[in-house]
Amino acid sequence: MAIRPATQRAALSALAALLCLSGLSGLSPATAAAAPQCHDIEIVFARGTDEPAGLGNVGRALVDTLTPMVKDQTIGAYAVRYPASWDFLQVAVGANDASRRIQSIAATCPDSKIVLGGYSQGAAVIDVVTTSPVAVLGYTAPLPASVVPHVAAVAVFGNPSARLGRPLTVLSPDFGARTADLCNTNDPICSRGDDFDSHSRYPQSGLVKLAAQWITRHVQQPSTANS
Repeated sequence: MAIRPATQRAALSALAALLCLSGLSGLSPATAAAAPQCHDIEIVFARGTDEPAGLGNVGRALVDTLTPMVKDQTIGAYAVRYPASWDFLQVAVGANDASRRIQSIAATCPDSKIVLGGYSQGAAVIDVVTTSPVAVLGYTAPLPASVVPHVAAVAVFGNPSARLGRPLTVLSPDFGARTADLCNTNDPICSRGDDFDSHSRYPQSGLVKLAAQWITRHVQQPSTANS
C-alpha cells in the first residue's frame, strides 16, 4: 500500500475508527466468482490500498515464497476483487467476494486446503470474513459453519485491527488458532509505531517467509473438512 504523505494519519484514523465501530461496513456485494479449478492448496488473498488489481506485492511474494516449500503440491491463487481504494467502506465488497470464492472452492474442490491472506486494507477484508458469521451492514455472504474446516490457515500483514489491540488471533474464535497476524516493527497501521516505510517492507522483513512457513505446517496437517 503506497502511503500518501498528505493523507497518512487521516487514512490511519479513518480506517481504525471504521474497524472499531463496525469492522465490516460496505456499500454493495460483489459478483460471485466462477467455479475454480482444483489445486491442493487454494490461496485467497486481498491486496492493500492503492495497489493495482491482482494479488499485490505482499500476496505475490507470499505465493512465490510458499511454492518451493510445498513443491509436491499444486497451488492456486485468487486475487480478491474489490476497489482497494481510500474509501474504506468498500471493505465489505472485498469480504463478499472473498467469502463467495471460499464457499465455491469448498463446494467444488472439497479436498483442497484453503489459505486466506490479506495485506493492510486487505487484512481488514479477511478480518470481516473470519469474524462475521452473520450478514450485517454491507457484508451479505457470511461463511457457513460447514465451510470453516476447509480453511487450513490464515496469514494477514499490517492488520489495522491489531493497532487497536485486537489482532485476528484474538478476534476470531473459529480461525484464531490457524492465524498468523503479522506486524512489521513500528508499522503504524498495525502498531503504535511511526515508521510508515515499514508498512511497505513486509517481503523484505522476513515476515512473508514466516507466514509461508506457518502455512506450510498447517496445510501438511490432516484435513478435518470431510471428517
